[in-house]
Amino acid sequence: MRLFQAVIALFLVAAAPAADLPTPLSSLLGEATRSNPDIQATRLGWQAATQVPSQVSTLPDPQVTLQHFSVGSPRPFAGYSNSDFAYIGFGISQDLPYPGKLKLRGESAQQDAAISRNKLEAVRRSVLQQVKEAYYQIAYVQQTLEVLDRNGTLLEQVEKIADGRYRVGEGSQQDILKSQLERTKLLREVAHHHELMHSQQALLRKLLNRPPDSPDVSTEPLVETPLRYTSAELLAKVMSENPEVAGQQETVKKQSLQVEIARKDRYPDFSVQYMWQHTAEPFRDYYMLSVSARIPIYRRRKLNPEMTQAVDELNRSRREYESQIQTAYFDVRNQYIAAETASQMLKIYREGLIPQALAAYQSGLTSYQTGSVDFETLFSSFLDVLNFDGEYWKTLMEHETALARIEQITGVPLD
Repeated sequence: MRLFQAVIALFLVAAAPAADLPTPLSSLLGEATRSNPDIQATRLGWQAATQVPSQVSTLPDPQVTLQHFSVGSPRPFAGYSNSDFAYIGFGISQDLPYPGKLKLRGESAQQDAAISRNKLEAVRRSVLQQVKEAYYQIAYVQQTLEVLDRNGTLLEQVEKIADGRYRVGEGSQQDILKSQLERTKLLREVAHHHELMHSQQALLRKLLNRPPDSPDVSTEPLVETPLRYTSAELLAKVMSENPEVAGQQETVKKQSLQVEIARKDRYPDFSVQYMWQHTAEPFRDYYMLSVSARIPIYRRRKLNPEMTQAVDELNRSRREYESQIQTAYFDVRNQYIAAETASQMLKIYREGLIPQALAAYQSGLTSYQTGSVDFETLFSSFLDVLNFDGEYWKTLMEHETALARIEQITGVPLD
């Protein structure tokens, strides 16, 4: 048994962080918001998208033209002084898209920026939710290791009593072997939870963008967070607060603008050019203004398919918007039921199963010492204490995880 306690102690030391004080979850969430590379990359993408609307809604750059026209010879300035056809010309031209096209393209780019903004919020919430899950997992493992250590002490009592009864001929060696087998199972559980601890600590470093050799994080004890919202109140938040739904709604608006752009592409674009031509001194200068238009004539091969594509994309985005809403509704309902069920189970564990199992174990321990009950009855009550204690902390971790997911979907602060 001393070996078992030594192994437990080693695992607890290995799992413990370098810092003595636990780290509040709120500080890790703030660090993730500042340092997570996925959030930073998405934020830069959104900032870049905000620079596009002014670019696409601005007129094309004007073109400057310099001309030389010679007469009678390919040599430069040949015939320049004896013919009024030879000249040096300077002109400027400007392309003018059909009225409304630039405005529509700017509005479409603004919708892209809005989609990027909602994507940033979705990524931020996803990262924070992962940080919370990892934090709760670590807190669960820390608490479970303490539970295993505490139940190892209870098992030591059982083994000592079984050994004493065996020595006076009132018990069997099988009772001792069975308690030793359970001790080995506890060691296996310790090793499993130690592996889970390492995995979650590594995930937390990744989410916080910390170096691989940085100290482990120590968590505060898990406590049950009350859910103060009804299912209907949370579902109502989906339409206004869910970034995936909002982003899909912006996509629908953008595709509506694309339909309008496709309709505008059926109208001509224009180009205006003004030219000044200078001849020799005896002759007068020339001034020329020209207007040209691009005529969209390829309707069957270009314009009609463009319109059909835009309409199909609009209808697709509408269906995806509806699907996103239903997915968010389902996730909220699912996590709400999980949280409510876990809350009920926690109450059952606290007020019923755990105290009853502990009382049954204490009673069985006393009765086993006097020979009133057999070892199987005592051992069964011990396993109840072990299982209910571990299940309580696992249920509490699942309850907090469900709340974290609800918070991610609805944006409602629950902690």
